[in-house]
Amino acid sequence: MSEIITNPFREGLPSEKLPDPSAIVIFGIRGDLAQRKLFPALMHLSQSGRIPEDCALIGVSRREIGDEKLRRSLFDSAAKYAPEVSQDESFREKCEPRVFSCAEDHERGEAYTRLPELLNRLQKERGTGGNILFYLSVPPTSFEPIVRSLGASRLNQESNGQWRRIIIEKPFGRDLESARELGNTLERVFREDQTYRIDHYMGKETVQNILVLRLANTIIEPLWNNHYIDHVQITAAESLGVEDRAGYYEEAGALRDMIQNHLIQILAMLAMEPPAKLTPEGIRNEKQKVLEAIRPLDRSELDTAIVRAQYGAGTAAGKSGLEYRREKGVNPNSQTETFCAIRVFVDNWRWQGVPFYLRTGKRLPKRITEAAIFFKPVVHRVFAHDIGDLTSPNVLAIRIQPNEGITLKFMAKLPGHATHLRPVDMEFRYGTSFGGRISDAYERLLLDAMLGDPTLFARRDSVEESWKFVTPILEHWSMKTSEPLPQYAAGTWGPPEADLLMEADGRAWREL
Repeated sequence: MSEIITNPFREGLPSEKLPDPSAIVIFGIRGDLAQRKLFPALMHLSQSGRIPEDCALIGVSRREIGDEKLRRSLFDSAAKYAPEVSQDESFREKCEPRVFSCAEDHERGEAYTRLPELLNRLQKERGTGGNILFYLSVPPTSFEPIVRSLGASRLNQESNGQWRRIIIEKPFGRDLESARELGNTLERVFREDQTYRIDHYMGKETVQNILVLRLANTIIEPLWNNHYIDHVQITAAESLGVEDRAGYYEEAGALRDMIQNHLIQILAMLAMEPPAKLTPEGIRNEKQKVLEAIRPLDRSELDTAIVRAQYGAGTAAGKSGLEYRREKGVNPNSQTETFCAIRVFVDNWRWQGVPFYLRTGKRLPKRITEAAIFFKPVVHRVFAHDIGDLTSPNVLAIRIQPNEGITLKFMAKLPGHATHLRPVDMEFRYGTSFGGRISDAYERLLLDAMLGDPTLFARRDSVEESWKFVTPILEHWSMKTSEPLPQYAAGTWGPPEADLLMEADGRAWREL
């Protein structure tokens, strides 16, 4: 059973629950995600005392690595991505014996042989309790054979209070049909309550803080509706280009890669109704209602309510680069969008008539993810008679990354006899207010999965609901392959068409 522990990094705050001892099985252990994010996250969790010492890590690969070689590889990566942990030699000596290698063929779809034997041995030798967390850090094409093999090996079966859970990474399908097929594949082996679809954006502190900001503050909660909010902008900008991910990105594009999951999930957090209780299903049920209320784009809006484009050559964040079609591994005639902006409406009582503008792109001026809530102007503009209409709207900006925090823009009078107004910012920053290190999103999500808390993970119905909105757009684009995509210069905020999308509604993108 889970214990309650006091976390030394949260002195004076309520104690945290310690997960059960378990074996953490990562498929694709030699991949970038496992080396750069997953293992460092587990290192931080272990060092801070948030997971038991009886936990063991099994790295599964198609070729034999060997325990010692795997340990060296993982800790060499940790030296780069978690140096503050890996430099602790005594901690490393304590962790290394808890890491094991296992070779299994991912593609057979048949019962595994070595993995069950190793899990049984670790249950006896390491005291893992028979609890297993599987993490599929592999390409989507490997999901089905791995899941099928786990079922054939009966490693999904729970008994005597033991638990078995599986985490899968996006993309959760390429469209509605493939998302349903993936759901059916998982459902044949794992129950929905055993299945954890991970979206690392949901593990970011500022995203989690959205509900607290909304529901724990009297000055905000009554204003969170269409009576006071004019519109919402959600931006996820990257200064880098496709880099070495052309193979994946050519099949995905900005709409699939960012909007269908990350940005729509943030929209749901912003727009959801307060749950009766802060239970995992209470929160996920309210998010699902938002997704069901998103208005489908009609035929005319498929060209007017959404903009797509590709980056051209230029310099972004001080780094010059090629245009997208000349990047290594990219089809020179590619129709894959690297920028996408879209106007979304949520047809319910709270949000009727309030547009949500979502945009994302690569090779933009800076790396930043932000949700900005624009409030309506005051009803009676008392200062307009004497000084003209110089006021700007109040904006509540939630910075998700980097420099996590919240900013409120409001109007103030400049010092002096004359009445001159200027917008000013009231800022909150996690780093300056709380100090210390902010946990990585994967730390929070891995810990939640080990605790059996699915709050921040996507449920099957919410995944399919978001694909219902996105799939008609993809189908529309597939019929327009002969039309050239607009281009935008690297280091700019996208094509002119994105600005026109806002100007048509009498609005403009927030300067970031």
